[in-house]
Amino acid sequence: MGEQSSEPHKQVGTPLKVALLGCGVVGTEVVRLLTEQRDDLAARVGAPLTLAGIAVRREGRARDVPVDPALFTTDAAGLVRRPDIDIVIEVIGGLEPARTLILSALESGASVVTANKALLAVDGATLFATAEKHRADLYYEAAVGGAIPLIRPLRESLAGDRVRRVLGIVNGTTNYILDRMDTEGAGFSEALDEAQALGYAEADPTADVEGFDAAAKAAILAGLAFHTQVTASDVHREGITGVTATDVASARAMGCVVKLLAIAELTSDGRVGVRVHPAMIPRTHPLASVREAYNAVFVESAAAGQLMFYGAGAGGAPTASAVLGDLVTVARNRVQGVCAAGASTYAQLDVSPMGEARTRYHISLDVEDRAGVLANVAAVFSRHDVSIQTVRQEGRGADAQLVVVTHQAADRALAATVKDLEELDIVREVTSVMRVEGLGDK
Repeated sequence: MGEQSSEPHKQVGTPLKVALLGCGVVGTEVVRLLTEQRDDLAARVGAPLTLAGIAVRREGRARDVPVDPALFTTDAAGLVRRPDIDIVIEVIGGLEPARTLILSALESGASVVTANKALLAVDGATLFATAEKHRADLYYEAAVGGAIPLIRPLRESLAGDRVRRVLGIVNGTTNYILDRMDTEGAGFSEALDEAQALGYAEADPTADVEGFDAAAKAAILAGLAFHTQVTASDVHREGITGVTATDVASARAMGCVVKLLAIAELTSDGRVGVRVHPAMIPRTHPLASVREAYNAVFVESAAAGQLMFYGAGAGGAPTASAVLGDLVTVARNRVQGVCAAGASTYAQLDVSPMGEARTRYHISLDVEDRAGVLANVAAVFSRHDVSIQTVRQEGRGADAQLVVVTHQAADRALAATVKDLEELDIVREVTSVMRVEGLGDK
């Protein structure tokens, strides 16, 4: 339900003026959809949407957008402060100047639609406080999962439920790479090269392959799910650069597949745990079938049970679709003279450290092939209260290897176990340590 705003109502039929910040891949698609669907959007909103300006870095550059070139400007600050602007769409990304421009727009009374997950994950609290102070809307469906409806269900549809866990694949680049490693037997570098050639990965893929992008999205999802302010710095983050073909093959032997997972969950003591890392999941799990550059998020709640949201998580057209969805909602609110409720952070739960996260583990060890090896290895696990579920030996002689799968254990205990294993004379190398999700709670 909207709340009454101090802003005057827009008369039905009076055009709403929209400013666009950024005209790259997403911005170009936003302009195209605004132009092609002009009449339908006006009917849905109850008033025409007029593009009043497009802020770009460089004027005069050739752009394949069906608008009057006079709309382009390099004065983004001036554009967002114009008193006739009703709604600002921000798709430039990054922390600055996006942060300053969004705050300026809100302070000027304009509502904002943004796709900026990095900014929301770092300083969303300031943005939401400013929006609330100036009675403006701040919508951000496109920030997580592209065209997949995720934000609205967590923010509105499940507002009366108690979410227990959010588990998802929220980065298409890493999912494509891991999928190729699983289905084609490719190595990490080979799969990354292919992803870059297809446009799924940037020339500098660090934000994706090191997990920064997924961590920002995990922070946003955790904040929404658990009504708590969560920032990117609260998220334990590991990327996929250390995932090897051997890890993928080991997962396959267990009936699992490796995915980069974003996990946000309520702990048994009422705190919030948020982490991003590669993990093995059973091929029977719904997320295991998410292929190529697609995204999916699995939500577990008390009343609704298990829900999964799936679709294209990136790309110009899918992201623009989410932007336009928010634009219609914000514009309707503007016409009706209301604004939506702001961020819900009433719970303010503490964030649980990664060391206390509990999950299963798959550990591979290169070991000496002699009597007593298994007993000595098992003793280390026992000393740190890490229970072994299965253990098997592969190879003989110089190629001897132990593969251990544990029951659930605290991350801190597992780290101490690995440290002690590395110090055993009979262990040549701990070749792989990977978490295992989705195999139950024991």
